Amino acid sequence: VQLQAYGGGLVQAGGSLRLSCAVSGGTFSSYAMGWFRQAPGKEREFVAAISWSGASTYYADSVKGRFTISRDNAKNTVTLQMNRLKPEDTAVYYCAADRTTGRPIVNLISYDYWGQGTLVTVSS
Repeated sequence: VQLQAYGGGLVQAGGSLRLSCAVSGGTFSSYAMGWFRQAPGKEREFVAAISWSGASTYYADSVKGRFTISRDNAKNTVTLQMNRLKPEDTAVYYCAADRTTGRPIVNLISYDYWGQGTLVTVSS
């Protein structure tokens, strides 16, 4: 199973970015998917997750109301729409797949497959 994250870039505070993650191999429609991020000098942290069907989502408090996770099982992609970005959102963003639970999971050790990351930089 391979995950390819893309869509990162440089944006001003208050702006928007849309990250996508394309998944190949495996059975994407059965995986719960998550987005995590890692800022320089910090540990990787949970951002958002979505169940296999898309019916359930979960967000970190720091992004709730600003970010939206969605998925398209026909296209094997998961998307993170990020609005009202803040400088503290600057990080490398990673998508991940959980092949076991099917529901949104916060704990990163539950995820089996990871993408390579895409850098998001928010300038003040």
